[in-house]
Amino acid sequence: MNNSEYRRISVSDSTLRFCGNYTFKEKLETVRLLGKLGIDILEFGRLPDGDKSAALLCRTAGALLPPDCVLSVDVTGRESADAAAAALSSAPRARLTVSLPLSTVQAEYLYHKKPAAMIGMIGELIKYASELIPDVAFRAGDATRAEPGILAAAAKAAKEAGASLFVICDDSGETLPAETAACVKAAAEAAPGLEIGIEASDRLGLAAASALAAVEAGAGCVGCSMLPGAVPAVAFAGIVAARGSNLGISIGTDTTLLGHTAGRIAAFAENGRSGRTPFENGAGGDMGVGDLPADADIDAVSASVRAIGYELDDADRLKVFESFRELAAKSGRKRVGARELDAIVAQATGGGKPVYRLEAYVINSGNMIAATAHVTLVKEDGTKLVGFCVGDGPIDASFLAIEQIIGHHYELDDFQIRAVTEGREAMGDALVRLRADGRLYSGKGLSTDIIGASITAYVNALNKIAGKQNSN
Repeated sequence: MNNSEYRRISVSDSTLRFCGNYTFKEKLETVRLLGKLGIDILEFGRLPDGDKSAALLCRTAGALLPPDCVLSVDVTGRESADAAAAALSSAPRARLTVSLPLSTVQAEYLYHKKPAAMIGMIGELIKYASELIPDVAFRAGDATRAEPGILAAAAKAAKEAGASLFVICDDSGETLPAETAACVKAAAEAAPGLEIGIEASDRLGLAAASALAAVEAGAGCVGCSMLPGAVPAVAFAGIVAARGSNLGISIGTDTTLLGHTAGRIAAFAENGRSGRTPFENGAGGDMGVGDLPADADIDAVSASVRAIGYELDDADRLKVFESFRELAAKSGRKRVGARELDAIVAQATGGGKPVYRLEAYVINSGNMIAATAHVTLVKEDGTKLVGFCVGDGPIDASFLAIEQIIGHHYELDDFQIRAVTEGREAMGDALVRLRADGRLYSGKGLSTDIIGASITAYVNALNKIAGKQNSN
């Protein structure tokens, strides 16, 4: 049997559910790494009420993912569905996952309802969500502890309402593989043709075995994670690699990159426990630069700037030092972190006349087309330059279009986005660091449009490189 003849099992990655203590940038890097693995679904989890940073992270994640990867956000009511749909605007393939509990204990504790009363809510919320985004799944919380009749009724209601996937969750982590398989069979019999997925806790170390039993029982989707708590992605991929041919199954995940990716993502957690993360104590990357006291002199500031990777001339060193002291005075802070110092360098240096100006950009991205970017820059002499490129997501396509215009590739040393205001139209602050001739040049961009902020930051960094080359 050839690989093309194997039954294809979808991999739904739930790593983002388990990295709540990661920084904004670490989560973005996690998304970028996962997007390169060929996973089928990236689970964002639920957007916390009023958390604008989470909404910005979701929008940015959608812009970073490849066109064939589904970005899924959990919803538990109409308001959360509205917020999730707005946050998924940049996703190449968006999905709302209605998440409601089926067990007696969770239904009564969380919703003060009997499990039977949850069945009506399932169909109602799925139909509402499908009006916002056509692709809707149902996540049956604590399903392995639900009464068999409730599980079957929920699967039937989800199918009738138009759900594309029914995920059975083992929240307790105590369900044996055979019991998990029985739940899959019960749901499949109640709703023939509806794809069944499995999400298992690894509390007893049985998650991978339960996932395999679910697949043998007919499940077509397995929820995995790079972090402890769910089906271990590396272990499940190893099982498929070793015995997939015997079982007639395959997955699309790049197993060559899997172990390395899992190690990099896990390293963020290790850095956090040690109290030193490259993104909190450094400006981006493993610089290892500590905070500076507010009364640091120009030599200390210059030394930290060099440690981050910048080589500044005397005029720029003075500008950076003045901006550093101004920030410390206005904020009243006793210490200034390396991330802020990096932003100061981006803002204070390269104040000459820009060589390139962004005039317009048009981005196309969706689940049926590759991401494309059409960017127009205007040179200082008025010449218009146009670039059109296809990329691995809209931001990647935009950067490639700019490279096409200038006819040169610069190493992207760092890329950061963070929320700087609150509200539905939250402002995103983008920072891009390019390396040219061994030196770093940074640019900033600010916009409610993540892609626009990123393009502006890239062009600003490019102008500093062009300005330096022209002066030489």
